[in-house]
Amino acid sequence: MFQLFSVKETLTATMVLFAVIDILGSIPIIVSLRKKFGHIESEKASIVAGVLMIAFLFIGDNILKLIGIDKYSFAIAGAVVIFIIALEMILGIEINKASESNSASIIPIAFPLIAGAGTLTTTLSLRAEYHDINIICAILLNTLFVYLVLKSATWIEKKMGQGSLQVLQKVFGIILLAIAIKLFTANFAMLFAQYIHF
Repeated sequence: MFQLFSVKETLTATMVLFAVIDILGSIPIIVSLRKKFGHIESEKASIVAGVLMIAFLFIGDNILKLIGIDKYSFAIAGAVVIFIIALEMILGIEINKASESNSASIIPIAFPLIAGAGTLTTTLSLRAEYHDINIICAILLNTLFVYLVLKSATWIEKKMGQGSLQVLQKVFGIILLAIAIKLFTANFAMLFAQYIHF
């Protein structure tokens, strides 16, 4: 498994997940949740989110087989979800409404803020292009970064300011849009080729 490790694949997968998770763009939400609920357990939230992503990376494929969906179709669906998330980030609109919660560390921080539908779908979509070891490394790197951001969310917000965070969110939105288009075209070509062979 370790012979399949690639720095390039790991970095690309890390950037994809980083853009989808958008933890920097979520800082205002984290700050408001901290004010509302008090202490947020950064370690617990990060570990639960990381475990969810890694578990879905492996179990998700079996779930797809069980319901008779191939990985290319799922990757295309994932690309559409990523596309919608990117539009939300660029245009500043909210398509997926966040639900209210009475707790903070696990719900809504770990799920769905970090390991939400978009992140889990992306994790499985990446499997169509990258080796598992590189995706796992990308998940671990993002989990570490999420932990650091959760620990210092208030400080980051004060230092960067709301305007800078919004600009950063739009930049990552554009990157995410390009990733969604690449994922869609690559997997659509594979799906088309699969049906041609039939």
